[in-house]
Amino acid sequence: LEDFLSMKLFMRKNRSLLLTDEGQSYFLDLKEIFRSLQDATERLVARGAKGTITVALPPSFAIQWLVPRISRFSQLNPDIDVRIKAVDFDEGFLSDDVDVAIYYGRGKWSGVVAEKLHTEYLTPVCSPLLFQSNKPLSQLDDLRHHVLLHDSSREAWKGWIKQFNIQGVNVNHGPIFSHSMLILQAAALGQGIALGHSVLARPEIESGRLVCPFEEKQITNNAYYFVCQQSQAELGKIAAFRQWLMEQVREDQQDEDFV
Repeated sequence: LEDFLSMKLFMRKNRSLLLTDEGQSYFLDLKEIFRSLQDATERLVARGAKGTITVALPPSFAIQWLVPRISRFSQLNPDIDVRIKAVDFDEGFLSDDVDVAIYYGRGKWSGVVAEKLHTEYLTPVCSPLLFQSNKPLSQLDDLRHHVLLHDSSREAWKGWIKQFNIQGVNVNHGPIFSHSMLILQAAALGQGIALGHSVLARPEIESGRLVCPFEEKQITNNAYYFVCQQSQAELGKIAAFRQWLMEQVREDQQDEDFV
């Protein structure tokens, strides 16, 4: 594309791909074109789709990701009513009263369509006040000066510390929270440093409630997946929701890469 246009659109900085001024201007113009194309595609897929679709998903993903976007689906699909069912999954997440699910795992479930939404990574997050406090937080070893907040168990921090070979950090202390939203709230209140799941922590980072003190990220083995029964994947309302969902994910990825 750069050769065709005879101008530089991208530049690399700190292991990231950034847009030049020309690239940013070009991207903003194209974004509106892609949005129009997306809307037309979603309207076409949604033709004939009607009824109620029940979506089961973890409460944290519902709060941080789906609920802020769901009105857009309703605008594009006025004949489909969405019922959001917040569920902490064990097994059997597609019950008789659930049409589709957004499930967190490795995508290896038999008898269902499972389409990956987001690659998930873990990175430390804390409140801006804690980051600016008199306790140092400029390099990874500085974690030993702070309280670590744990999500469900201490294993996540243990794995993160091990991957980046950090010395002198005691991961066997610090409060444990049973829910992802609780640990993000505790971090935002300055109670310590949490390992933020990228999809859930992103809204808090964008709002300024949380900051990332380090660039290091650990890719997890799990991710969020769209899931439905194979026999129902082509139903109008399910196909429309799936199409819309994947477009939202693609928009997320564009914003994450270029903005």
